[in-house]
Formats: sequence, structure tokens, C-alpha cells
Amino acid sequence: MGMGAETRKLIAKRASEEIGPLMMVNLGIGIPTLVADYLPRSLGVMLHTENGILGMGGSPEVGEEDGNLSNAGGYPVSIIPGASFFDSAEAFGMVRRGYLDITILGALEVSGRGDIANWIVPGKRVPGMGGAIDLAQKAKKVIVLMSHTTKDGKPKILKECSLPLTVKEGANMIITERAVMKIENGCLKLIEIMPGYTVEEVIDSTEAELEIELVRRH
Repeated sequence: MGMGAETRKLIAKRASEEIGPLMMVNLGIGIPTLVADYLPRSLGVMLHTENGILGMGGSPEVGEEDGNLSNAGGYPVSIIPGASFFDSAEAFGMVRRGYLDITILGALEVSGRGDIANWIVPGKRVPGMGGAIDLAQKAKKVIVLMSHTTKDGKPKILKECSLPLTVKEGANMIITERAVMKIENGCLKLIEIMPGYTVEEVIDSTEAELEIELVRRH
């Protein structure tokens, strides 16, 4: 079974703490889309989507959805005052020029040095890579939100990714239901333990080598 709704919200809420005032941020498909619900309007953050919105808000109330407003995953969103709309070519132009302060992505696997695999499982049909390769290469900071292990309990944070890569050494931070880790100079560092887990449990469920630099325990 996948992660429950409350666990996904916990990860998204923690990721929102990395976003500062007036930043321009892109949220990927999956758990990252939930981050929008934890950003106070007072921060003045402008959320960017590849399908052509700058100034995306959180999820609309039930019954208030607008069929013309969705994120890159096709789910309904709201907008904030000052929002603008444009085509995908311009949206990707913003990404490729390096204007994004942060991109928050999901992943299937991440290596200890920050390699990201998040677009295909061999043998399964997918619609395409989407914008992940551009986002992971060009954003000033790349945060990955993911489950710490597979459904079978196998590590997803590995010494070497087994799946086709999206980008090499692209991730700066990984947030899972078990821990918060940062990647600096090719080293994976454990900086926070999430509620209900211990350092030993995180180490045992992580294949990549971890340096322990705890700054906070929830």
C-alpha cells in the first residue's frame, strides 16, 4: 500500500518550510502538489506550473473548481492576486533561464550523491518525461519528496539508482515519511528524524551511506 493521506500531508508541510518570501517555486506531480496548501499568502510566493500559470494557489474548495485552472498534473487549483497565464513554451523558458528558486519533485529512486530517477520503470508505459529533466537541472534548489521504501520495504535511497536517470547529482534535499536529508558535496547527511522513527530505523532502511548531522527531532 502507498502512503496514507496524513503522511503525505506531513511530508508536504515539512517541504513548505524550505520556501521563503517572494520565491518562485515549481511543484511537481504527486506529493509536491500538496505543498501549495501550506504556504501562507503573506509569503508572496509565486508558484509556477509548466502548463502556464505563475501565481498558482492551493486546492480550491469542493464545488469551486474552475475547469480551466489546473496544475501540470491536471488537478484543479486556485490562483492568487497577480497571477499570470502563458503558453508552455514561455513556462519552460522561465525554467531554462534559471528563474526558479526551488523545484519540488517526486522520485522513484535517489542516489546518495543526488542522482534522481523519476520518470520511467522499464516495461511500463508512460506519457513522457515531462519537465523533470529541465526542472532538476535549472532550479537553484531541488527538493525530492518520496516514500523512504518500496511497497516491499526495500530502500529507495540507494548507492546507485537502478532505474534510468532523470538527472545526475540534481537533488539538494530529500524528505520522506522517515527523515529529512540534505546532499552536500556528494555526501548524504541525515538532518532530521520524522515523528515515529529512530535514527537506527532510518539507517537500516537507507542503502546509501548516511552522515549523521541531526539538527531537529520531531
